[in-house]
Amino acid sequence: MATRMEVTPLKSRVRMEDYKKLQSLFFISSGVSGSLSRSEFIHLACSSVGHGSKEEYGLLFDSVVVSQGHRGLFPDSNAVKEESRVDWGGLRSFLQQELSEKLKHSRVNRVPCWKPPLSLTCPHRDPVQKVLYLPSWAQYMTVSKGGSVGLRDQSDMSLLSTQRLQNSTVRPKDLWVTDMVLLQNLHKIAVSFTSKEVCFYDILSKKDFSCKYKVQGLSFTPWCLDYWADASNPDQAILTIGDIGGQVSALYFTSAQIILFERRSRWTDSDSAVVIQWDDVVKGKHHCCYIVQHQAHKPAWVRKVLYLDSLEAFVSCSTRPQSSMVIGWREKDSKSLRVTSFFTKRGVWDVDHHHELKLIATAGIDHQVLLWNSYMTSQPVHVFTGHLAPVMAVRFLQKKKQLLSYSRDKVLCLWDVSSQLCIHRLDGVFPATQEDAHTLLLLIEERQLLLLTFNSLLVLLESTKEETRTSSHEHPVTCVLYNSLFRHVISSDTGSSVICWLADTGQKVKQIHHCHGNAEISTMALDGTQTRLFTVGTDGEVKVWDFNGRCLHRMNVALGKAAAISQVLLLRTNLLVMGWERRLTVFRRHSFAKFHVDPSEWKGNVHHRAEVLCAAFQPPQTLVTGSRDGEIIVWNNNTEKALRKLQLPAKHEEFRKTEYSLDALAKLSFLQGRTAAQITTGGADLVSCTSSGMFRLWNTVHGRLVGQFEAHKPQLGSIVMTVSPCGKLLVTADWEGTIKTWDVEQYCLESDEEVVTEPPELVCSFRPHQDGVTHLDMYIHGDRLLLLSASSDCSVALSYLSGEIIGLFGQEEQWSIVKPGCFPSQWDTIDDRHPGNTAEREEVETDRKQDCGVEHSVCLGE
Repeated sequence: MATRMEVTPLKSRVRMEDYKKLQSLFFISSGVSGSLSRSEFIHLACSSVGHGSKEEYGLLFDSVVVSQGHRGLFPDSNAVKEESRVDWGGLRSFLQQELSEKLKHSRVNRVPCWKPPLSLTCPHRDPVQKVLYLPSWAQYMTVSKGGSVGLRDQSDMSLLSTQRLQNSTVRPKDLWVTDMVLLQNLHKIAVSFTSKEVCFYDILSKKDFSCKYKVQGLSFTPWCLDYWADASNPDQAILTIGDIGGQVSALYFTSAQIILFERRSRWTDSDSAVVIQWDDVVKGKHHCCYIVQHQAHKPAWVRKVLYLDSLEAFVSCSTRPQSSMVIGWREKDSKSLRVTSFFTKRGVWDVDHHHELKLIATAGIDHQVLLWNSYMTSQPVHVFTGHLAPVMAVRFLQKKKQLLSYSRDKVLCLWDVSSQLCIHRLDGVFPATQEDAHTLLLLIEERQLLLLTFNSLLVLLESTKEETRTSSHEHPVTCVLYNSLFRHVISSDTGSSVICWLADTGQKVKQIHHCHGNAEISTMALDGTQTRLFTVGTDGEVKVWDFNGRCLHRMNVALGKAAAISQVLLLRTNLLVMGWERRLTVFRRHSFAKFHVDPSEWKGNVHHRAEVLCAAFQPPQTLVTGSRDGEIIVWNNNTEKALRKLQLPAKHEEFRKTEYSLDALAKLSFLQGRTAAQITTGGADLVSCTSSGMFRLWNTVHGRLVGQFEAHKPQLGSIVMTVSPCGKLLVTADWEGTIKTWDVEQYCLESDEEVVTEPPELVCSFRPHQDGVTHLDMYIHGDRLLLLSASSDCSVALSYLSGEIIGLFGQEEQWSIVKPGCFPSQWDTIDDRHPGNTAEREEVETDRKQDCGVEHSVCLGE
């Protein structure tokens, strides 16, 4: 009996090197593209590609024709099949679609949970030019612009030794290193200098790196290097050099383990290094090496070079749009490279290659990250949008099929290649440096760590071990809200989905997909009637939905551009939107008669010196806004006039002058339940939190700081908070997933000349999430106060304020809010005596009655 064997379809077995062969079938002469009939295609493909049967190529042809929508094509209609023709564009589009499907089925979507960043001050005074990982020594090596080399232990990153590279060609003060690569099979490093030379140092002796060879007299200053050695034949190696003249030169070594260059003379310099003249190598005077070149980037500088052994090609990039990326193909027995140029709007800073997916990623000055198929120059395979500044670096996570990108505004994004979505975003944790700071990325995937350089500073990001657990969403959750009208919990994610859950059981009720297309949802808000949901996308739009999933209004906040909207604040007569500029964007209630709603002018003009990130409102007319530089302004909302700024006392200004740019305000919230007398006499009525974990309590009437304390460790990324309806409890959370509950009922109630720095009583600390908490909300269930938390680990958790976790939304086991034998803590119950914000609640209830025609009361324990 014959055994049934599953055969992989030909379309899934097409390799990247086959693209070139298939493409050549359609080009008749002089680059003119033609089309082929079915029989022509089968005959030429079988003879050219070298694998695959005639039946398989016939099936491939038929599949392309069907995908193009040719009418009248039926499987048994051979005559119609022969009448059909296929060109290269049709075949390319079909194979590209197959590649996309392959990515979807191979999707791995785990999000790293970063430990607190570790800052390492380098012994160098000048910027770090390269960081290398030396696996054989279990060490890291850094080299500075001035030639200072540091070695660090991989286990604890401690500095083991430092030394200075010797190069007698130039004076020490004129020494300028541009790049460095490890020659792993030779125990050497190659270092390029602005003196138009490349030096080879032996690193076996860690006390003193001796220079063995100096290649001098290059035509232009070498700016970037790459090295590759054949694993099966280490004698075969390639050093690729990109220079500031737009030239890419590949130096092929044929006997690398024996000798790199021949000693053609006795000439050595004072460093005892053999001196090699570049022209001699170009002219073929060294039999153990030779050079192939192209100048496709001229006159722009070559920013990055890579040799791709799977393609036998060289990838390079520049900031010149016409040659943003160039692939140099090696022709047999030729000293030149055939080039393919890729165009982008403003050029490219960096490139990387995924070995299995055969995709090339580019870091665009136009804020975009593009994925390219090396044989399809007309357009990228995928476009990743979300960065708001030029992208400086890209790195593939090869095993997870994910991509890291870093932009000039110090934002690190993690992209899922298959879904083309940003599944993790990290900002606010990197050092405050000049805008043109030299930043490098070194990714060690097997050790789950990332090293970044900021001039002379090193920052280590290490992820914790991943665990499998319940996920409420497929993507990181960005916001969570409680809807008291429907008793639903509403959550959003970076995949542009909104999910409604039953609050009492944790079961999913409904889900709205692609609310903002492929743009992630950054935050949400509910109107006072609880019948309208406002979603905010990174596409610069705010949308209004009913709970049947219908979009009622679209607000084009940023006029068609991507915008980092951080908050929307719904007031009685208008909607405030903020996050990407110094002014407030306002939408008036009368404008909502139309589907497309246009913004109105905020009467108060611009008073902030940096982007407005957050706001809070206290009836009847007090509005406060906070900006990225930590500044808080108090406004009269009725007149839209600025009243005063909340200033830090002079001796507390040092908190803003820290190494990290973490004083950006994350959230503002009024403390409800405090009497007018307490506020008038100087007690605090407003709490603010910054990305550094610093919480400050302010008196908005007198414009002064009353108290401050550090709730979380600095350098952990964004901090979030929420305040209980009665104003007694403050709940805070960080990017480790830790949540803390604080008793602030009596905190900073009395005025004092000295700022209170002792923290309030810590009620509890617990960790319901494996990754950062992105949003918090509280709601009242019967006589109990419950906490909702959203996280980048793709989960939404429900907890008691005392720290007991009730469950994760979407888990198989349904929960019960009051568990048998579980007695509520004093912090979970509502104090019937608290005044709350009665006026505001009455106002909300009045609106709700008018809009819904029904009465609905929320149990607030009054």
